Amino acid sequence: MKALFIIAQEGYQDIEYKTPKKILEENGIEVITASKKTGTCKGALGGSTEATISINDVDVYDYDAIVFIGGPGARDYQHDVKAHLTAQEAINRDKILAAICIAPIILAYADVLEGKKATIWNNDGKQQEILEKNGATYTGEDVTTDGKIITANGPRAAEKFGNKIVELLK
Repeated sequence: MKALFIIAQEGYQDIEYKTPKKILEENGIEVITASKKTGTCKGALGGSTEATISINDVDVYDYDAIVFIGGPGARDYQHDVKAHLTAQEAINRDKILAAICIAPIILAYADVLEGKKATIWNNDGKQQEILEKNGATYTGEDVTTDGKIITANGPRAAEKFGNKIVELLK
């Protein structure tokens, strides 16, 4: 099994990336990291990792799960056409689609949360509004699952988020 983690080139959330990645790998799931371009990506907390594929080269068919990682840089994808197409194709191909922290806004703007329950990092109160304007029901939970869509609200939920992805993949 393979999961694709999509992160920002600059400012991905280190814990939201490393914790679920480790959980998936410990469960025998290969994790591939994508970003706007290949090469070194810098985390908001000072970490770094390598993106081995550009989001523009992603074929959703190759993966069992598509995971958008949060952090301040995740906003780079909120109006990104390829990110939206990737999320839509994941739904159309019956793949697991997951997003943590601020990243569920990507799913909202991709129009895949219509009629779905979802959660998001909402410390400023604005993210709930974005979800609801795009047809989602905001739960306020740490992790929310609706069908094959998993959303989580931030780094403190990273372990639960990773475990939920594994649960749906198995």
